[in-house]
Order: sequence, then C-alpha cells, then structure tokens
Amino acid sequence: MFIEQLLSFFAWCTLLNYSVLIIWFFIFKLGHDWLHLLHGKWFDLNEQQFDLINYCGMGLFKLLILVFNLAPWIALQLIE
Repeated sequence: MFIEQLLSFFAWCTLLNYSVLIIWFFIFKLGHDWLHLLHGKWFDLNEQQFDLINYCGMGLFKLLILVFNLAPWIALQLIE
C-alpha cells in the first residue's frame, strides 16, 4: 500500500511541476516584452541577460523535476 501511495505522490508531483514549467514557458513566450520591461527596470537587465536567466531557470527546473520527481517514480515502478 505504501509504494502505491508513493507512486501516486511522485506521479502527481511530476505532473504539477511540468504544468508549472509549461505555464512559465508560455508566459515567457507570450509576455516576453512586458516581462522584460518590468524585470529590466527592477534589476537593470538587458534583453539577452533576461532571456539567458529564464532559459537557464527553465533548464534547471526541468532537471530538478527529472531528478526529484520522475526518477523516483521510475525507480518505484521498477521495484513494484
């Protein structure tokens, strides 16, 4: 029973985190100019720096999802 609960937990975590990543991407893509204007004023960023920070942030977030959500789910699937 406990493994089934963990499987469900990691599956939902993976789904929710990938949903956040997809929403982040679409907000970044559709609201790029407005977001750059807003954050550029706060942190004195040019457009290349802003794009690099977001791209690296999305990549890091995706890597963390893989390591902390998807890999444990796969490992639990294999032992069950």
